[in-house]
Order: sequence, then structure tokens, then C-alpha cells
Amino acid sequence: MLDTQRPGLTHACVAVLRRDLTLAWRQRGDMVLPVLYALIVTSLFPFALGPESALLKRIAGGVVLVTVLLAMLLALDAMFRSDIEDGSLEQLMLAPQPLALMLGMKILAHWLATALPLIVVAPMLAGMLHLPAAVMPVLMAALLLATPLLSLLGGILVALTAGTRRSGMLLALMLLPLCVPVVIFAAGALAAAQEGLPWIAPVAWLGAALVLAVVLAPLACAAALRIALDS
Repeated sequence: MLDTQRPGLTHACVAVLRRDLTLAWRQRGDMVLPVLYALIVTSLFPFALGPESALLKRIAGGVVLVTVLLAMLLALDAMFRSDIEDGSLEQLMLAPQPLALMLGMKILAHWLATALPLIVVAPMLAGMLHLPAAVMPVLMAALLLATPLLSLLGGILVALTAGTRRSGMLLALMLLPLCVPVVIFAAGALAAAQEGLPWIAPVAWLGAALVLAVVLAPLACAAALRIALDS
């Protein structure tokens, strides 16, 4: 019986992922906005602080990291918005597949559509601020761990505020305190790499937090969504 259920579960996961990515591609203008925001904010720092290379190198890692995380907040509010408006989220709650797994696929699709383009342009943003090439792999590793962690944490808060109108400001206020540990560990790894010190420990902590969030966040998101839609 277990073997007959696995293909259905796999097919459901692939279908949810494909559907959300297709919808994101149809509204690809919304995908470009976070990238444009990150480009504009990063390009303003040399004008505000001056073209001194040493100063820009010192702040480059932190600026790119914080800019990418803030750019993700622009699209976080829309994670479940269309599903709530067209009623597909209620249908998903009635489906025989585990709701937590289906929501995990939706969070993955949101990360692929929102955070992955930001990670792709991150080396260009870092190059604009003269980040040393030796630190670039550390920046990419930190972003690959910090951005999905932010998406998972944001998914819980989006589920809690599901159905409320204009919840973007509330969502940002709730999520920013949760971003602080992520920024601390990621920035610590970048600072250590720039000083030539070991940087594996902060990245390992980010990886451990991501593994924990991958297991627990979809479950918490499903529970929060049931509470929000039942109330």
C-alpha cells in the first residue's frame, strides 16, 4: 500500500511546484522588482560613502547580505496571496496529501522565484563594492543558507497573517527580529573570511538552523494556516 501511495505523493509535490513556478513566470515582472531594488540600493552606497576602495571592501559583504534579505521581504507577502484569493489553498487543505509537505513545495517555489535571482546577481553586487574575490565563495554559501532559512521563517508568519488585509507591514515587523540571528552568523562568516580567519563555524550554524527549519517550518506553517483560516 505504501508503494502505491508514493507515486501519488511525488506527483502532487511536482504538480504544486510546477504550478507555482508557472504562475511566477507569468508574473515575471514581480520577480524583477526585488532584483531592481537590490541593484539600486547597492549602487547608492558608493555615492553616499565615497569611492574609497578600502571602505567599500570592508562593508561590501554586509551590504550585499542585508540588501538581498530586505529585497526578499518585498515579495514575501505574496507567498500565499493568490492561493487564498482563488480558493486553491482551501482545496489544498482538503487534499489527501500532507498539508505540510504541500506548503513546503510552495515555499520552495517562492524561494526559486524570489531568492535565486538575487543570489545570481549577488556576485555583481559584491563586485560593485569591490568585495575581494577570495570572499565571494563565502558570500555565496552564506546566501544559499540564509535565504531559504528566511523563506521558511517567513512562510510561518505569512500563514499566521493569511486572510488579513495589508499585512505587509505587520509581516515585516514580525520577521525582522527573526532575521537578526541569520544576519549575525552570515555577516560573521564574511567578516572572518575577509580577516583571513576560520569562517566554517558560522556557516555550520546556519546550515544546522536550515536543517531544523526544513523539518519544523512546514509543520508550523500548516498549523498556523489552519488556525488563520478557521478563525
